[in-house]
Amino acid sequence: MTVKLPLFATVDPFNGMTGSSPGIVQNLADGNWFSSDTVRNDILDPMNGDLFLTVPDSHDAAPFISGLERCPKYGLHNPLHNTERYVHLGNVCARAAALLATPDVEAFFTKLTQRVMPKSWQQCLNEVIVTRVFLENFSGDGVRFLGRGFSNPGDRTGQESRGYRWPFGPVVVVAPFNFPLEIPALQTLGALFMGNRPLVKVDSKVSVVFEQFLRLLIQCGLDPSDIDMIHCQGKDMGTLIESAADRIRLVQFTGSSAVAERLSSTVNGRVRLEDAGFDWKVIGPDFDPRWVDYVAWQSDEDAYNAAGQKCSAQSILFVHDNWSESLFPKLANLAKRRSLADLTVGPVLSWSNDQISAHVAAVMKVPGAELLFGGTTLSDHNIPDCYGAYQPTAIRVPLARFADGYFDLLTTELFGPFQIITSYNSDEIPQVLELLERMSHHLTAAVVSADVEFQNRVLAATVNGTTYCGMRARTTGAPQNHWFGPSGDPRGAGIGTPEAIISTWSAHREIVFDQGTIQPDWTIPSSI
Repeated sequence: MTVKLPLFATVDPFNGMTGSSPGIVQNLADGNWFSSDTVRNDILDPMNGDLFLTVPDSHDAAPFISGLERCPKYGLHNPLHNTERYVHLGNVCARAAALLATPDVEAFFTKLTQRVMPKSWQQCLNEVIVTRVFLENFSGDGVRFLGRGFSNPGDRTGQESRGYRWPFGPVVVVAPFNFPLEIPALQTLGALFMGNRPLVKVDSKVSVVFEQFLRLLIQCGLDPSDIDMIHCQGKDMGTLIESAADRIRLVQFTGSSAVAERLSSTVNGRVRLEDAGFDWKVIGPDFDPRWVDYVAWQSDEDAYNAAGQKCSAQSILFVHDNWSESLFPKLANLAKRRSLADLTVGPVLSWSNDQISAHVAAVMKVPGAELLFGGTTLSDHNIPDCYGAYQPTAIRVPLARFADGYFDLLTTELFGPFQIITSYNSDEIPQVLELLERMSHHLTAAVVSADVEFQNRVLAATVNGTTYCGMRARTTGAPQNHWFGPSGDPRGAGIGTPEAIISTWSAHREIVFDQGTIQPDWTIPSSI
């Protein structure tokens, strides 16, 4: 593929970033790009183990804490201050969306994403498209409309209460590796839209993608002093947040639930979280042979795209007995089509083969467990040992085992190409609903059924934040056209829609105007 590098690009994912000429990644603070005095040289190409990125390993937090301290609590803009910025950011979105729609820039970010987080070209392209459509959605007056408030008449002439959406001011965005562009782009822009000044940290394995996107935004008019970006190890970011906890007004974190809880404690609950997602799909009793191929295909897509490394990936599939005989062979055949050649399977960046194999072995010891397909490592590849390389795997477990002391094991999220499958009959629907109630994290879910009564029975008894319903229901889906985020936790973060941005990145402020003249006969009341 021949691609002309964009003007903002400082790396070449097509021809460079390897061997003696790795890609160079920089920090941004106080409007200036710079490299840390200590440089990580261990960011390896996930496909072959070659050095291909040098990323700052920043230990000096001072420039970034200084950026947090410079931002007032009332933000860079709000409905009464610097309101021109609402329109300005809408214009930045319009220019960035147009640039991202050009073939060379689209291909640049698609390839760059694929280099650091290997998944199929279409999966990487989808991430770029979602980001572009998000920018289009908030172009022009889109940012301004996020600041819409309301008013209520008062008790008398001259009195009126007005509700405003108010920024938090200095905030932090911590983003994971699995969506190198989409997650940090959407959350960071949402923070900016509402008037906050974000400090952004993305997993260093993939942070080059957002760094390049930030350069694109600056080319499109974003003031580089409105945002800081740090590259560092997770423990160092934790230390930075702890040292600046009294200044940080909000941390938006996407990633591990254990880290999320530590962060919440550090900043006294001032967090918005999109953490672990052991996501379920229930296939209802209304079997329809016309839908078997589609339901099987969608289940395969949900479980194994991006090698199962989506926070919305299908982790457990409840299949009514009416579907089992027809569905299971199709799932196995679809999984066998996946290969490293087209990256429909790929490296697992947070679980090693030893860890995956140990979990598979533990599940296989559950009485009645049956390996439906997979269960072994990939062969004939050069993926480095620090990453996993595993076949798409499904283990069928009897429903009764969940109540026999194996619940925690069977609901452990393996962030890779792995899922639990269990069958149930109509008499066991209450047990299925009980299991869904017991699960601790409630990100995405799917109810695959055309039976409205069954749909309502499941939907009414569950809380997952993004739940797909109908014969075409999935667990994974692009969030530029719907809210995406967990439910059941008041700290849950949303992403994608105006409602998500408003609820995550702003607070309600009420200003009561009480003006006018005093009545001539008014006197100080005699009672208090």
